[in-house]
Amino acid sequence: MDTPTLPTSSAQAAFAVLGDYLNGQILGQESLVDRLLVALLADGHLLVEGPPGLAKTRAVKALAHGLEGDFQRVQFTPDMLPADLTGSDIYRPEEGGFHFQRGPLFHNLILADEINRAPAKVQSALLEAMAERQISVGLATYPLPRLFLVMATQNPIEHEGTYPLPEAQLDRFMLHTLVDYPDRATTRRIMDLARREALEARELPPPTRPLAQESVFAARREVLELTLADAVAEYIAALVEATRSPGKYSARLAEWLRWGASPRAAIAMERGARALAWLDGRDFVTPEDVQAIAPDALRHRLLLDYTAQARGVTAQQCIEELLRQVPAP
Repeated sequence: MDTPTLPTSSAQAAFAVLGDYLNGQILGQESLVDRLLVALLADGHLLVEGPPGLAKTRAVKALAHGLEGDFQRVQFTPDMLPADLTGSDIYRPEEGGFHFQRGPLFHNLILADEINRAPAKVQSALLEAMAERQISVGLATYPLPRLFLVMATQNPIEHEGTYPLPEAQLDRFMLHTLVDYPDRATTRRIMDLARREALEARELPPPTRPLAQESVFAARREVLELTLADAVAEYIAALVEATRSPGKYSARLAEWLRWGASPRAAIAMERGARALAWLDGRDFVTPEDVQAIAPDALRHRLLLDYTAQARGVTAQQCIEELLRQVPAP
């Protein structure tokens, strides 16, 4: 029997065009493109981890090209200050007073490149922006744009001069996505794409028609209106609860996990599963949608026991065990 699908809305058609454009510019990273679209639909933020040279920066630039919005890349360094992100009050002698100079966070799409290279006080400057969509400087509070997405990157290879992200910071990211090297055939296609762009003297060709911000907001409303059965909602809650009381489900999990996921994990899984169903053209969420988004929603929210880390146990192994032990509806 065929799976019933939604009649394609104008927002879905626009997102399909955006997805095709991104996949045409970001070769071999379909999972990254998919998670970018999910984060955009779910109004969340994305943490991307992978070796250098895997088009992480290019992905956000391409998304900015495909949207009616502005983009700002911020290179995080050990000598950064919070004001380098938020902006600060500048004294203007000709006016005899202070004027707020906005920082790079006042844009629609923010690329926080190598976020773990900045000290904790700079990373914490992102907390209010990501969670509250506002920035406080002195006694004044400034709202951020309605369309606001932070994609942060970190390099898993080189750890010299880096500062691990605190748990409170990690919890603000809806998803933590891992990217890996493309295969040989895709590498050849990337070489051809780079050569064509060099001949045309431009890095990214513009899309035929950028996606309007109102289309994004319309899509978000449609995503929130999708049917989520009580059994699927209970499944999400059970997965999160199992990270906090792992002994009820698995002796392995009880040994491996020291700290479980917050309620933000449940929200991230629900919103992410809805977005996946909407992108697939369905008007209902399935347990498979939840299982597909669970690794990226939980990976950065699980704190492993020291002995498990010493034995080489990873968060991915914990999530796989979790999905095996918690019964799906």
